Amino acid sequence: MLTVALPKGELLKNSIRLLQTVGLDFSAFLDSGNRQLQITDASGQAKGLLVRGQDVPVYVEYGQAQFGIIGYDVIREKKPQVAHLVDLQFGYCRMSVAVKASSPYKLPVDLPPHSRVASKYVNCANEYFDSLDLPVEIVPLYGSVELGPITGMSEAIVDIVSTGRTLKDNGLVEITTLYESTARLIAHPLSYRLNTGNLHNLVERLREAVLTPA
Repeated sequence: MLTVALPKGELLKNSIRLLQTVGLDFSAFLDSGNRQLQITDASGQAKGLLVRGQDVPVYVEYGQAQFGIIGYDVIREKKPQVAHLVDLQFGYCRMSVAVKASSPYKLPVDLPPHSRVASKYVNCANEYFDSLDLPVEIVPLYGSVELGPITGMSEAIVDIVSTGRTLKDNGLVEITTLYESTARLIAHPLSYRLNTGNLHNLVERLREAVLTPA
């Protein structure tokens, strides 16, 4: 039996909807009264694990799940040893650098050397500013990173932006985009190579479902 790791949060509903198109029903995870973190599809083809988004690639990399669905932003940050298979074309967002709207900084290169940049995406932020050859201090925050510039703890943030509403409501503006992100289908490399549980067929059906207009 195959096991899929599904992300809690914004990607869950569309992930479940996509899996339903290939006959796998994990909609019980959407029931507000459900407290189970592992359920079996009614057809008996697969089990679903409901995990924190950042943990999806961990379960897949270590083989507790043969495949999973997660945002590209998590793949970029974590760099897990997984097979990156399909862009699922939902969950669009972008990784951006933002500053206070009143800030004099119009581009990241305008930031003074050794500025503080708050982010939960520490690796991505470090890589980006290293590519600019601009030394900054990355301040790891895992809650509302917008508070960094608001409180004066940091000059900028690196964070995921969807609509931009949260930035605007807190007086921040984007000054550049590092990359765009959507949900991706990933798999355990050995499981995929060995076609465990006819995984290849499932992946192709999911790819077709993504490419077929509704």
